[in-house]
Amino acid sequence: METFLIVGLGNPDRKYENTRHNTGFICVDCLAEKMGVTIAERKFNGLMALTYKDGKKFILLKPQTYMNLSGQSVMPAAAYYDIPADHIVIIYDDINLDPGRIRVRPYGSAGGHNGMKSIISELQTDRFPRVRVGVGLNERETPEGEKVRTDLAAHVLAKFTPEERKVMDGIFARAADAALAVCTDGPEQAMNLYNC
Repeated sequence: METFLIVGLGNPDRKYENTRHNTGFICVDCLAEKMGVTIAERKFNGLMALTYKDGKKFILLKPQTYMNLSGQSVMPAAAYYDIPADHIVIIYDDINLDPGRIRVRPYGSAGGHNGMKSIISELQTDRFPRVRVGVGLNERETPEGEKVRTDLAAHVLAKFTPEERKVMDGIFARAADAALAVCTDGPEQAMNLYNC
């Protein structure tokens, strides 16, 4: 039976709930709800759920290691279930995409994302699919109309504005569907269907 590991990245403390950096957690929770499971079993330095769909086994995982050490949860889960890299799908926030944008990719670099750096380091490969969910650049506009960068950590650890959240609620569900499509239809088909 084919087994897939779908991982949503985030930080475990309550103070990080519903922040931009916890987009992966939110998306994988949406997927769990669609699949009728709760991600609650403590295993592999994370919270996980195991379920089956269309003759395939799915492990849904939320690392509880904090973002920068995400690989220390992903690697043991992948090793335990003997899951090859191309059957591991990572969902995470991307500041280089506008809020509401999704990019499915079959592989690639970490792109400066510390959670992805950790996973690539632990797995010793970047040849695994990912679903990047846009959370917007850390920019604000001055009264004079000039765009200036704000503190990156403060940006990703902040909650979405009410306006952004209206857009993002549908995007979280769409990103969850995209991750599942990577597993059932392949990354290329998922890219055609969900990249926006």
